[in-house]
Amino acid sequence: MARAGRHVVLPVGERDDRILPTTPALAVVLVPILLTAFVILYGFPGDTGRLFAWTIRPELTPMVLASAYLGGAWFFVRVVHESRWARVGAGLLSVTLFAALLGVATVIHWDRFNHGSVAFWLWAALYFTAPFLVLAAWRANQRVAAPPRSDDVRIGPVARAVIAAGAGLALVQGLVMFSVPSVVIPVWPWQLTPLTCRVVGAVFCLGSAGLVVLRDRRWVRLRLMVEVEVVMLVLMLLGMVRARGDLHPDRPLTWLLLSGFAATLAASLWLWHAMASAERSSGAV
Repeated sequence: MARAGRHVVLPVGERDDRILPTTPALAVVLVPILLTAFVILYGFPGDTGRLFAWTIRPELTPMVLASAYLGGAWFFVRVVHESRWARVGAGLLSVTLFAALLGVATVIHWDRFNHGSVAFWLWAALYFTAPFLVLAAWRANQRVAAPPRSDDVRIGPVARAVIAAGAGLALVQGLVMFSVPSVVIPVWPWQLTPLTCRVVGAVFCLGSAGLVVLRDRRWVRLRLMVEVEVVMLVLMLLGMVRARGDLHPDRPLTWLLLSGFAATLAASLWLWHAMASAERSSGAV
């Protein structure tokens, strides 16, 4: 019987790929928090000074963060209802990274937050605890992660390479924005501060979930990640339409980012349709 840290990894024959009860319990706590944050940031992006943990300007930035929150809410709703760990496991590490980066950003920019607001202390409590709780959930469930099944549909080599490249690019972009915001701010499509640059960088790092294809090209591992990505991209693009006055059309990165988001959305929808058809044809569930 192998060990992973303090967690005993069960023999292959005993791994049933179930989701341990503590994981959906954690998801039940997180979903209403994420939905509330989405409503505030996407519905009232101009009122963050009164309703949120800190005042965010311009309005496009809170809508981008809100897009990640609704994508996260959808992810954790699925965690509650899914029975197979393979369907949700890939997302928890990227969520851990996202939450950890926001926790660090909170410490770095402590003076920028509205300390008299309940929303701030909820924010701080969330991002000082969530990285550890989500990572612990991932580690615990890895004990029962089952080997691939013969009926699992696989992603083709070209799609695998494209997904891995896109995920790697998103991770690098996010880490650069977080590490050296002074380099990114002058060229970014809309106005950022060091804090909001780091926050948007953390959102980009969520794309690192796609790197799972480098070691496991089963579609079941990626399907939910693609659904979350579609939710986020649709909301981000709609937010860019709503707050189009915040964009700098004279900056080349504006058009590169818009076209990149649109192309990624189209490719994600095509992939989801193609792989869903392949699953139906094979009888995989």
